[in-house]
Amino acid sequence: MNVLVAMSGGVDSSVAAALLLEAGHDVTGCTMKLWGGASDTGCCSVADVDDARRVAQQLGIDHFVFSFADDFEASVVAPYVAEHAAGRTPNPCVECNRSLKFDRLLRRAHVLGFDALATGHHARVDHDGAAWRLRRGRDAAKDQSYVLHMLGQGQLGRTLLPVGHLAKAEVRRRATALGLRTAGKPDSQDVCFVTAAAGRASFLGERLGLTPGRVVDRTGAKVGRVAAVELVTIGQRRGLGVAGGDRPRYAVDVDVASATVTVGDAGDLLSREVSLAAMSWVDGPTAGDVLAQCSAHGTPRPAAYDAGRGVVRFEQPAARVAPGQSVVLYRGDVVLGGGTAA
Repeated sequence: MNVLVAMSGGVDSSVAAALLLEAGHDVTGCTMKLWGGASDTGCCSVADVDDARRVAQQLGIDHFVFSFADDFEASVVAPYVAEHAAGRTPNPCVECNRSLKFDRLLRRAHVLGFDALATGHHARVDHDGAAWRLRRGRDAAKDQSYVLHMLGQGQLGRTLLPVGHLAKAEVRRRATALGLRTAGKPDSQDVCFVTAAAGRASFLGERLGLTPGRVVDRTGAKVGRVAAVELVTIGQRRGLGVAGGDRPRYAVDVDVASATVTVGDAGDLLSREVSLAAMSWVDGPTAGDVLAQCSAHGTPRPAAYDAGRGVVRFEQPAARVAPGQSVVLYRGDVVLGGGTAA
């Protein structure tokens, strides 16, 4: 099979390319150049591109760099800024996978004549005889199926995830055995286009201007101030400018229009349900009992999905999901689909 491997400059995609070579595939590496601004973390820095290129050299495969900066700005960065401006909490990694890796890059792979696109995500794709299934990665601590929930049948049929059946320690062991320069490289953790040095406040401040706001309690009484309401997320405890008291207080509502953040106690954060928008399904809509995961590394919660209302109702009250975050539905280790918390 002729396979294009998306190489981010990390150990997982490096080993993915190596495994495909070992399996006898015709492998070509590529790296997407997505961000033209400053970057010191994630998969957008110059160092990451260089690491990918050097690993390709070590493996003896061709490596290309595709510039998708305009697509990234329009599909990931601009929505990220707009969501913050509306007081919501975006998930840019989900949008990057949706719009760039498994749309723009997958289409480029098709045009260039590749049979499949491979990535280093910790998730698994298989076929049950009737349809393609997306499953959790074997390493529960590193599972990335949450950020791939938008993949449908057409995409999964042309996607390979070679490291999904391996524990992360085994991935690093194989990289070390092969002498790959990325064997000991730390995993990226942050938003790739926001530098660790300047931070989110600086990035957003340059693009939309930040609004100082007041912090009020559930009665409407003013209890503090924040430097920027656009930087506050539901459930946040620190940085709210609230004087210490006998119990912690959390952001339970963010109203950018009135520059107001409302705080409450832990009980005020509890909710039994969340409405979802922009649903996508791996193999058609479903309903009924599910496991709902509300963050990339969150604990799946027993719930039921009401397709008519577009609502997930949890068996037990749990911390409210911040608007803008993805909620992904599973049965066992199989991804059903997901949507965005309204």
